[in-house]
Amino acid sequence: MTNDSLIQSISSLLPEAQIKMGFEYVEAFIPVDKLHDFMLQMKNNPEMAFDYLICLTGADFPDHLQVIYHLESTSHNHVIVIKVKTIGRENPSVDSVSDIWPTADPHENEAFDLLGIKFNNHPEPRRLFLDDTWGYPLRKDYQDDVHIVSR
Repeated sequence: MTNDSLIQSISSLLPEAQIKMGFEYVEAFIPVDKLHDFMLQMKNNPEMAFDYLICLTGADFPDHLQVIYHLESTSHNHVIVIKVKTIGRENPSVDSVSDIWPTADPHENEAFDLLGIKFNNHPEPRRLFLDDTWGYPLRKDYQDDVHIVSR
């Protein structure tokens, strides 16, 4: 599938998605309340068949946090970047996709541990690297007098 046909397929699948051609891959911003159903369709649609979650990471912006997913179709040999914004910064959450791609499990726990993004319906939410005395050190506003870490 070409990037143009991928853009067209996503537009027909989810008209409210904001889609653009990035530097290398198609990038789609998905509304947070549509994420799980959309991702399930991205995997199960035979034309797209995104069967592999390459990477999941988070990013910090002044008014929200963002989760970025890199998906690959190993059968069609195409890649896409999916982005979703959390609603605010106070209690950021998105739906887990670990039931769709099991590789999301540790990535989601890492995003929670370092950025404080909660993943709804995650099978085992927990911190991976830090204990509960830490805050979320990858947030730009992070200050920690106990561990002497600041930005």
